Amino acid sequence: MRSFPDPVSLSTARRKRLLLESAQNPRKPITVICSQPQSYPKKSERNGALTQGTPKRTIIEVRARAGDRSRGFLAVGGTVFPCALGRGGISSRKREGDGATPLGSLRVLWGYCRPGRGALPPTRLPLLPAFEALGWCDAPGDRNYNRPVRLPYRASHEAMQRDDHLYDIVVVLDWNMRPAVRGRGSAIFLHLARPGYPPTEGCIAVSRRTMLRLLPLLRPGTEIRVKR
Repeated sequence: MRSFPDPVSLSTARRKRLLLESAQNPRKPITVICSQPQSYPKKSERNGALTQGTPKRTIIEVRARAGDRSRGFLAVGGTVFPCALGRGGISSRKREGDGATPLGSLRVLWGYCRPGRGALPPTRLPLLPAFEALGWCDAPGDRNYNRPVRLPYRASHEAMQRDDHLYDIVVVLDWNMRPAVRGRGSAIFLHLARPGYPPTEGCIAVSRRTMLRLLPLLRPGTEIRVKR
């Protein structure tokens, strides 16, 4: 059973070839960067604090809220946003299934967007379409543990196309990716939150409005520092 290619390793020419192949074979998922609008309305009261004077090296900090380990704050460019954290709080000993958000520095790799779920702002982050055949393996004993896979897949996995809106926009983080250590945790993403910011299974979750403000700041290698 084959896994999806690592999007970071794909050249522009390779993405174009995959797009052509998908057009010739519509049942095969497309793995190219999502098309983006040429312009994005800029309103100073909404975007000015994040876009003006932003340093070249963006650092995002995430901290738990006092008295509530599964809810926190995400800070970037002098602006603070609410976020949801794992039901297990923040842990320095992250394990598969513990529901904890890993403590430490996480790097942004690439992202996925659900086709037909709204326009996105320009971003330097590679955003790939999350089609029905896209899954993510969370079986520690599988050779594709903590990697994207093509569905149907024999081992335990989650579908990246959900019935709700949580994965309409997903940013993949580098936790336990290269190499993937068995049982150290999988599928640690920055994704959309449910109303009221209930706990996640270990991911960091923000509102759609917050995500749209973050995307222009993100690129491969952007650092997210998770602190207690």
